[in-house]
Amino acid sequence: MNGVNNRPLKSSEWVRNELKREIAEGRVRPGDKLPSVVELAERFGVGRSTVREALSALKAVGMLDIRQGGGTYVRAREPDPASPPLAEWIANADSLLQLVEVRRVLETGNASLAARHCTDADEADLRAAVDRMREVIADEVAGEQADTAFHLRLAEATHNPLLIELTRSLSTQLHHHMRHTRAAWFYADRRSAEQLLEEHAGIVQAVLERDENLAAERMNQHLAAVERVLRDHLRDAIREPGIRVPFTNA
Repeated sequence: MNGVNNRPLKSSEWVRNELKREIAEGRVRPGDKLPSVVELAERFGVGRSTVREALSALKAVGMLDIRQGGGTYVRAREPDPASPPLAEWIANADSLLQLVEVRRVLETGNASLAARHCTDADEADLRAAVDRMREVIADEVAGEQADTAFHLRLAEATHNPLLIELTRSLSTQLHHHMRHTRAAWFYADRRSAEQLLEEHAGIVQAVLERDENLAAERMNQHLAAVERVLRDHLRDAIREPGIRVPFTNA
């Protein structure tokens, strides 16, 4: 376990556990609206960003429904037949991380080749993909879809059919494993979504400048950050009661 379960709790983990306890004990019920982020921050004596992180983690495991501009609600935890159960998903953590590593290698190359081969039409498509991400920045699900579309557009700019197909296949596999969690982790916090937008815009800028090395470097930095977030949330998920899985390669 590499000491994961023995490390001290972060403030966001403590807040998350306190809210989970209230839900489990029935002090707040399905359909109830939670206090605002400001009120929760004052109640727990922590910063607002800490509360947002805790809420996003609970949304990721299906306990909360965060509505843009409408507050946060407790939801009934009904299994989604299209998504693997949490325990099964975590049990495949090593495979998931291997997929992320493959994506990092593949898409770093995509960025470099796109800078070499992209056409005027590709440039327009890449700009439109970033514009779409900007338009839906407040929508978690649409934001994830726009992110996926961006990476596919970048692959298409390589004009290599094998790379395009590999990118599409890998994207499908990742979406299957991370459905309902990826959007919550990366898009629930407006600042995280804005950071993602900035990173994607930087990649496009390097591609349009035909700087192969810079495009690859910016893609590598972007995916390294995504991988760090994924590892952090896998560690958090392992703390779920009753779940004991090996966490290698951490």
